[in-house]
Amino acid sequence: MKEKVRMADLAKRLGVSTVSVSNALAGRKGVSDELRQKVLALAHETGYTLPRGRRLQTEGVLGIVVAEHFFTENTFYSYLYQCLSLSCSQSGYSPVLSLVTAEEERKQRLPAIWQEKKPDGLIFMGEISRALILRATEKGTPCLLLDFYDTDLRLPCVLSDNLTGGYVLTRHLLQSGRREIGFVGSMTATTSIMDRYLGYCRALLTAGLLPQAHWRLEDRDALGRLIPLSLPDNLPRAFVCSCDEVASRLVQALQEQGLRVPEDVAVAGYDDYRASQLCIPPLTSYHVEPEIMARQAVTVMEQLITGQEPPLFYTVVPGYPVFRRSTDVPS
Repeated sequence: MKEKVRMADLAKRLGVSTVSVSNALAGRKGVSDELRQKVLALAHETGYTLPRGRRLQTEGVLGIVVAEHFFTENTFYSYLYQCLSLSCSQSGYSPVLSLVTAEEERKQRLPAIWQEKKPDGLIFMGEISRALILRATEKGTPCLLLDFYDTDLRLPCVLSDNLTGGYVLTRHLLQSGRREIGFVGSMTATTSIMDRYLGYCRALLTAGLLPQAHWRLEDRDALGRLIPLSLPDNLPRAFVCSCDEVASRLVQALQEQGLRVPEDVAVAGYDDYRASQLCIPPLTSYHVEPEIMARQAVTVMEQLITGQEPPLFYTVVPGYPVFRRSTDVPS
């Protein structure tokens, strides 16, 4: 049987990059008319056909699918989408945002974008039901996970270094002399929160301490929506939080009980986005790189669309801690 022609084969024959071939076939900017004609002629000559659902001579479309509650409750995801949108545009794709409601997730209803736009690829952002992702992959659409992963799905993902972030923040609090440290975050809600919690546990265990269940506070319900924080009667000396939004809410809850941050209880967040600097006092946090995460996601998606195998299925983007007043040691 004749071997199927891939986009990479066309690129090799013409001595150009696979991205250039992809842009030429899709009618996007960034290639000359001469090269475009050569690519189209070679595609016709070799019998090359685009993957199912792809279109010739049209602008590329990338669908960005995110659970609705992530956009309404976490400004970090709004910014991550802005970064994704810019990276898509720079690569010649039109980004189309699709917010999925809890009911749509429950009913495994495909995003409207798939029916209306027939996107070249889908980027699922934040965490979304496995059943919904499987429905998209069954349609033959290239898919990528951004800021979460699923070990049972053979799908590429781009993540921040959650495990290291949770570890570094907890170690910082330990080094400040605080040994009673809690965690705020529903660890089974997302893989990111779970890994941040595991980093927290690693730091405690390394210091000869055990995580205390009564100092682990839930921050969201079964649908992933944020819930009021319930503080224990016996508070620890510090908390590591699942994100800056939650850390800000914790600071407010502590202050409403007449407690001082960091004098009575120190608080650390994660993301190092807007909430970390607007909070009073400003939050110690773990800085992630949303711009780099977005660029990596679009790069990997281009590889999937053009039939290439990404060099890494798990792309982890490192970050770094930013220390602010919320974890200062009282003088």
